[in-house]
Amino acid sequence: MTIMRSIGVLAHPLRPYTFPLAESIAESLRQHDIATWVYTDWEESDVEDAVRQTQMIVAIGGDGAMLRAARVSARHRVPVLGINMGQLGFLTEINGMGDWEHALKRLIDDDFWIEKRMMIRAQHIRDGEVLLYSDALNDVVISANVFGKMIHLDCHIDADWATTYSADALVVSSATGSTAYALSLGGPILPPNLNNILIVPAAPHLSMERPIVLAEGSQVEITPTSRNRNKIVLTADGTQLGNVVFGDVIRVQASEFVSSFVRLRGRNYFYRSLLDRLEPRYQRTYAEQHTIANTNQKVQTTTMFEDHNDKTGSETKSSSANSD
Repeated sequence: MTIMRSIGVLAHPLRPYTFPLAESIAESLRQHDIATWVYTDWEESDVEDAVRQTQMIVAIGGDGAMLRAARVSARHRVPVLGINMGQLGFLTEINGMGDWEHALKRLIDDDFWIEKRMMIRAQHIRDGEVLLYSDALNDVVISANVFGKMIHLDCHIDADWATTYSADALVVSSATGSTAYALSLGGPILPPNLNNILIVPAAPHLSMERPIVLAEGSQVEITPTSRNRNKIVLTADGTQLGNVVFGDVIRVQASEFVSSFVRLRGRNYFYRSLLDRLEPRYQRTYAEQHTIANTNQKVQTTTMFEDHNDKTGSETKSSSANSD
């Protein structure tokens, strides 16, 4: 049984409304004799030492907050519990302070499980040397520095040339990232426990337009061609890393680090959670209720009409009998 002795709390540094909730959660942890710390305005380097010495991180915000927390926590194998204060919250587990007390009880009772998700690593290579690298939970994107400008990229898979993309951008995604940018481009949805890399072009023109799911363990190398007239930039999980020029290589493969998330729902939660966010359920529910209401009204009107006809018919028969 895991005994919780230390849990850190990370608010979203760009969402001040998450700060009071972070303090409230920290106070409730102290009341249960669990050591804690809170960061509201922070960068990854600021919390590195604190994360290294804790058992679990509570991250407050939306998926952006989860991505930030996951990157720093993965390096120290610390799991993250997400509290949704954002929009969709694909990666979060609970909603607001109202669910926190119940969640805390389950954490204390060791009533949870840890989900592992593959991360990907992008290396920016120039003249055979690695200029920089970054780990990403969602995706790595190579695009023009101006929206809507086309770029041309050679793609090699496991050292063999695959194709040349002419597109606005190229998204290289993990299974987790398949429900992010890649999904908006028409890419497939991959279960988060898969260790596959996904390649999806954005607005391809007269080039490969279909998404490609690579085998587990594959490596992708992207190189700008000499045809490019626009500057090209590299981003990882939405953070711009630098400019890419002709002759550079962007190598993407599975990272040595794995993100861990605290889950309170059942192990098959993913599909229901996904569809709850993607389906316009409230619109469908309203339409169903509206249809049912209209149907009931029609049935009621028909019944009243039939009752009126029956009554009128009876009166007519009675009048005829009297006249006879």
